[in-house]
Amino acid sequence: MDQILYWNEVALEANRVTHTTGDAGEARSQGPVGSARALAVAHLAMHDALVGLTGAYEPWLGDRLPQPPAGADPDAAVAAAARTALAALHPAQREFLEARHLAAGLVAGKHDAAGHDYGRRVAEEVLRRRAADPGLDDDGYVPSLARQRHRVDPDNPGQGFHAPFYGARSRCFAVTTRHELDEPPRPGDRAYERSLRQVRGKGIAPHLAGTLPDRLPRRTAAETAVGLFWAYDGARGIGTPPRLYNQIVRAVARARGNDVTANARLFALVNVAMADAGILCWTEKYRHDLWRPVVGIREHDGALGPTGVGDAALDGAADIGWLPLGAPHTNSVGQKNRTPNFPAYPSGHASFGAAALQSVRRFYGQGDHGPDDLAAGLEFVSDELNGVSVDNTGTVRPRWARRFPDGLWQMIEENGLSRVYLGVHWSFDAFALDDDGRVDLGRNVGGVRLGLEVADDIAAHGLRADAAAGPVES
Repeated sequence: MDQILYWNEVALEANRVTHTTGDAGEARSQGPVGSARALAVAHLAMHDALVGLTGAYEPWLGDRLPQPPAGADPDAAVAAAARTALAALHPAQREFLEARHLAAGLVAGKHDAAGHDYGRRVAEEVLRRRAADPGLDDDGYVPSLARQRHRVDPDNPGQGFHAPFYGARSRCFAVTTRHELDEPPRPGDRAYERSLRQVRGKGIAPHLAGTLPDRLPRRTAAETAVGLFWAYDGARGIGTPPRLYNQIVRAVARARGNDVTANARLFALVNVAMADAGILCWTEKYRHDLWRPVVGIREHDGALGPTGVGDAALDGAADIGWLPLGAPHTNSVGQKNRTPNFPAYPSGHASFGAAALQSVRRFYGQGDHGPDDLAAGLEFVSDELNGVSVDNTGTVRPRWARRFPDGLWQMIEENGLSRVYLGVHWSFDAFALDDDGRVDLGRNVGGVRLGLEVADDIAAHGLRADAAAGPVES
């Protein structure tokens, strides 16, 4: 029994449940950045409990790691660390976590008091190191009314704003530099106008497709499926993108035959990279504060919006009735799809996905930009398209088993572009494109570029809390 894989599965189930129940006591572990933070804390506790007893790697806690007792059992330490961390992160699920802890001990056939006590103390120290993390609420946040700035989805006006202060006020987990992106394209730029045409056609709500001008590209059925496959927008019974990327990593780790030590390191690297990608992505989101397509298309003309100035005729690129296909409200019958409640640039999906999957690629020595063989022979099924989940009309979606011949790199690119097909992102939120529509990572634009920088930074410098970049705001 691999305790890391066991408790990773428990952590992913806790993520699924908290996004199903919406328990207020678990708010800090909800949403994309809260999920990434929670998974990082849990996996750092497991990682340091194991390496503290085995010496396999340097601990994230450094000299704050509790002194290990002689002869303590690593499995018991990992289990206790996981249970302690997850119970603090998901207090409403304590009964479930206690049951899984008991089951883990029964399967292992042993209980080691010294190992258990050590794992608990390690987890408590990891939790102490992150106790000052800011909350995810929007109390005190005042959105701008200026053009091109993010405002709430007009089709979901009560949605509020997710984690506007979290990024800038958070200390990173391990990256040594607070990586930044260049300004996104703006209206009038060639890249912006091209992206606007793309998302207006490919991201539109189905019932409005007949209103599109003939010159605009239309979303295909396959592109709709790709948008849904990667969604995981905090839906009931599904959870958030960090859960999906962990599901992918689990398949790769099993196929590669990892032992428990390798898994402790791999899953710590992956989840810390996502936590730091979330911190830096949300810093950039609220620094650039770019509107989503649902506002940008409806108010493209300068006469539109709260600060609009009158004009003789509307620009033909504006469509005041445009709505996106939307982030799917899976398993919530009667609920409208929606645009996420935070700025567009850079894409969180693109940032999390690139950080997680590039961390895996670097772990296995395949980190160059381009195809890899890490998904060879593997089949992946998204919980969005598993033959069980239903759309917001109550219709069961089919199961879609997928292979990725170009490996995790193919996933990184497709995951970023998938958000255009839902109509919730501009393509440059994920990456710049050249004149032929190919990904251009030579420009410091988009979440994929940010996620790659995060993964490569951690791969180069390791997991070290004392080396992590500090907040930009107090």
